[in-house]
Amino acid sequence: MAKAMLFDSSKCMACRGCQVACKQWWELPAVATNNQGTYENPADLSGETWNKIMFREIGNNGTARWLFTRQACMHCTEAACVKVCPTYARSYHNLGFVTIDQERCIGCGRCLLYCPFGVPKLAKDDISPRISIELNTPRTVIYSCIFCRDRIEDGLTPACAKTCPPRAVQYGEQADLVAKGKAKVAELQTTYPKANLYGESELGGLHVMYILTDEPSTHGLPDEPKLGTYPQFDKAMLPGWYTEAVANGNLAAFPSGASPEWYLQPPSDEEMPDEGIPDEQAAAKTNWGLLGSLIGVGVIGLGAGLWWLTRRREEVRKE
Repeated sequence: MAKAMLFDSSKCMACRGCQVACKQWWELPAVATNNQGTYENPADLSGETWNKIMFREIGNNGTARWLFTRQACMHCTEAACVKVCPTYARSYHNLGFVTIDQERCIGCGRCLLYCPFGVPKLAKDDISPRISIELNTPRTVIYSCIFCRDRIEDGLTPACAKTCPPRAVQYGEQADLVAKGKAKVAELQTTYPKANLYGESELGGLHVMYILTDEPSTHGLPDEPKLGTYPQFDKAMLPGWYTEAVANGNLAAFPSGASPEWYLQPPSDEEMPDEGIPDEQAAAKTNWGLLGSLIGVGVIGLGAGLWWLTRRREEVRKE
């Protein structure tokens, strides 16, 4: 059965215990911040911060009220990060959420560029002592919430849900939480006419759903998150350490349990009309060389390793 979390913004009191619990469990370091004129802190997610509470103050008939909204990975059923990852570092856990294998990550930043929620962040490979990365270190890899996969595999609750005092974050079976969310929204609509359940159907269904008291955009969420059309990844951008690791058997050409249909097979650049690409994605396509500079990799010893990788992937797909 698919697992999920349900965040109830009407219950959240912005104690940020979930932020602290996440950092404690994964032994993530604190980050230096500056006063930005708001109680919200830090200003955004980062490699060191995978979960935070957004503060929004809105007017209502001459008065003001706070909206507190969780900001973290949404664990989409149709996840852009999974579809665009050229090294299969992103995949779906058998309980439905999205997980990361930082050992495979080449720091290309495609998941960062194309996530509709702007969640993934790049940081150094030794951020958490509980995540072991051995190949080609030091290097930059991607981070975001991984649903406390170690806890739930041991039958425990994710740290953020476990610690939440008002139970604004609940964890359980996805279908059960959808039912709870709908019932709570029906109650809230007498006071908050725009109350809604966010995540039941968006991107195939989110494994982190939200009970919102206002429109998603008012809470800082996209009203209609969508998958886009993504530029083809240039295989010449694969760093030498990665192709060598695959060729030597240190990394599987196609990870165990992964399904080929998870990964997008985009059209070639010649087949892709520019007007069909969102502005930020068109910029990424035009400035792909800048991304290459970001990850600091070039054409290094591809040869036989790349040929073997391509052949192996095609064999697995046919199987």
